[in-house]
Amino acid sequence: MKMNARKLILGLVTLLLVGGTAGVLVRVKAKQTLGLPGVATRPLPDSQNLEVVLPEFVLDYTSEIIEQDKLAVEVLPADTSYGQRRYTASDGFWVQVNVVLMGSDRTSHHKPQYCLEGAGWRIDAPASSRETIRIERPHEYDLPVMRIVVSRQVTHNGQPLNLRGVYVYWFVADNALSGDPTGVERMWWMARELLTTGVLQRWAYVTYFAVCLPGQEEATYERLKKLIAFSVPEFQLTPKPRADVAAAQPRDGVAH
Repeated sequence: MKMNARKLILGLVTLLLVGGTAGVLVRVKAKQTLGLPGVATRPLPDSQNLEVVLPEFVLDYTSEIIEQDKLAVEVLPADTSYGQRRYTASDGFWVQVNVVLMGSDRTSHHKPQYCLEGAGWRIDAPASSRETIRIERPHEYDLPVMRIVVSRQVTHNGQPLNLRGVYVYWFVADNALSGDPTGVERMWWMARELLTTGVLQRWAYVTYFAVCLPGQEEATYERLKKLIAFSVPEFQLTPKPRADVAAAQPRDGVAH
């Protein structure tokens, strides 16, 4: 009898906790506001979405706008915004830069491994690592990124050809940066902001991707680092200038 009473009490407590948590989440969601993006944007005509504005020229690179993959657009939430360009250097070296900006639905983002493997690339885990890239404008800070090295085999002139790729990515929101590959860091900050301020952080997923031959991975990464260092200040709004950061108490995750 005592055991049944204990089970009944535990069941009631569980129901109360679940119900209470659900009620809090419903109230928070009803009152939430969408945060500012950490990247430059402009309105799209006849749309609620935005265009992420990437620079047209960087260093000796020219660029062209690349349309987003139609399947990806169909799968991702309707309020997702994008910006994508392919940058080509004077020697033919090219880099594809893509930014996916979430709206009110955080499922706009998922692990990059899914897309890479879905496109036929195999991830070289031992060659992949967390890194930082030094950015000097508008002030100096270390940008946290994840570097993934991938490989695949293609047919070129009727012969098999092994290719390698270097894929660099990170996440940015208003006054927050994350290079955590697990996503735990970003999810924690998002939950904390939503519960304490009612603001849903609007994260953007930024990627730089270049293809090379085996043995050229490090040289390719060095070129990516240089392009990132010069192009990021042209479109990324986080972290804010030091004067603004000092005036508004900086939050965790902002590079100083």
